[in-house]
Amino acid sequence: MNAILGISRKRVHEMGYITDLPLFLTSVVLISIPLVVSPGPVFAVTVAKGYSSKWAGAMIALGHGAIEFPLIMLLYLGLSEFLNSNLVHKTIGFIGGSILLYMGLQLMRTRDSANNELRQIRHSSFIAGLVASANPFFFISWATVGAAMVENAAIFGFFGLITFALTHWAIDLIWTSFVSVTIYKSRRFWTPKVFRAIFIFCALILVGFGLFFILSSFL
Repeated sequence: MNAILGISRKRVHEMGYITDLPLFLTSVVLISIPLVVSPGPVFAVTVAKGYSSKWAGAMIALGHGAIEFPLIMLLYLGLSEFLNSNLVHKTIGFIGGSILLYMGLQLMRTRDSANNELRQIRHSSFIAGLVASANPFFFISWATVGAAMVENAAIFGFFGLITFALTHWAIDLIWTSFVSVTIYKSRRFWTPKVFRAIFIFCALILVGFGLFFILSSFL
């Protein structure tokens, strides 16, 4: 399997790859945590959807994984250069940014709805997680730091790659599930002002990232 990436024993030593699987997986966890918990589109939709369902985080993680797992496999097959393409970044930025902008504006419009069922993004949690994940930062991080981790995982063969992917995704699942369950369990304490402030915050995150990605696609 390493032949796919052209990893020789000499390169393993030159690049300083971790050759102990438990130690490598520990490094994956330490690198993944700050990336996963950073506020962004996925966090925003998790908060918004978590108000209506404690299982929203798990479904959002599945939507995130629907993009992440195929992407990891593509990187394993050596397509990191494609992801680094300026045209690809611009296309993803415009399309992903437009969708995030739409989702943010939609959430802003429903912030004062009387019915709880309307106080959410209309898309399912799975679709919301998938769409929120498809942004330039996500692909750039995987084409750089992520590609290096995939290459290191390839040292351990296909088993190492799968273990790496599941370990990283588990961090996503744990975090989004924690956020959605926390929001769902605490919603009875939300006053109208708190509810409004939180949903405006989430909407602004989506709108802000959406506009940034759209503008970036023209630069």
